[in-house]
Amino acid sequence: MIETLIALFAAHVLADYVFQSSKVAANKHRIGYLAIHGFIVFGAAALLTGSFTTPIYVLTALHITTDFFKASYERNALNRNKPKINAHVADQLIHIGTLTAVAYFAPTLWGTGLWAQSPDWLPHLLLLLAGAIYATRAGGFAVGILMHSYGSEFSKDSLPGGGQMIGFLERGLIYILILAGLPIGIGFLVAAKSVLRFETAKEGDAHENRRRSEYVIIGTLASFGWAILVSLAILFLFAQLPDLGIPMPSP
Repeated sequence: MIETLIALFAAHVLADYVFQSSKVAANKHRIGYLAIHGFIVFGAAALLTGSFTTPIYVLTALHITTDFFKASYERNALNRNKPKINAHVADQLIHIGTLTAVAYFAPTLWGTGLWAQSPDWLPHLLLLLAGAIYATRAGGFAVGILMHSYGSEFSKDSLPGGGQMIGFLERGLIYILILAGLPIGIGFLVAAKSVLRFETAKEGDAHENRRRSEYVIIGTLASFGWAILVSLAILFLFAQLPDLGIPMPSP
């Protein structure tokens, strides 16, 4: 079951965060764009499990149904002013729950698929790569949605895309540090960012600096929290796989 779950998780990550364009993501309330996304979801799941059986069709149907309801919810006039992070988190939890359910009821998708005779290390590699994308890129979308509700005026004085790149790098470093068994390194990241923030806060209006500091702190904690939770989840899943003799820290 665990290999099947990892393959489905990797497919979800690829379909939602690698092969999905911003245009498709913004128009999933339209059947045409939703169908395009559905084909991508099906293709990714079928390719990574090596199976084209009924559970893959069921997974695809549940995925696009969830996306359609999420898109419809966000477009509803009553919900336009509500924080979209709630819908985003609910969407991801439902998707992951769906993956888990399919893996539970169809645990042999991997073992009976095209990759049944693949090297033992392939699921491990899939998990590490999918986890890296989910920690960095998916985390960027989640944090961006959260911070949008606090306004985006603070990013106007920054380098174009600078904040996103900093977040991407810090989540990537946290992912590497935790998987390498060096969580103490996260403290150095916090210290370095705090020093830079303190130097910036010494200039300008005190009220504006306080608002900016709160904005940065919220974004930093959200980014760090996302990366830490994803990293611990990946460590847990890694521990369920057959031992390859590679020492990994306990989650």
